[in-house]
Amino acid sequence: MVLITIGVAWFVVGDVSQALNIGIIANIVKTGTYYTYERLWDRITWGVAADQ
Repeated sequence: MVLITIGVAWFVVGDVSQALNIGIIANIVKTGTYYTYERLWDRITWGVAADQ
């Protein structure tokens, strides 16, 4: 996915250096977002059956 992001960014901006920066930053943002989402989702208790 990182290579696809870099490829699309390269097509849009026309500069390899900027495309690499976009690809790296996008990967960092996606990883951070996923981590935060999973941490928050783990705290949700509604809909979970109580231990019996």
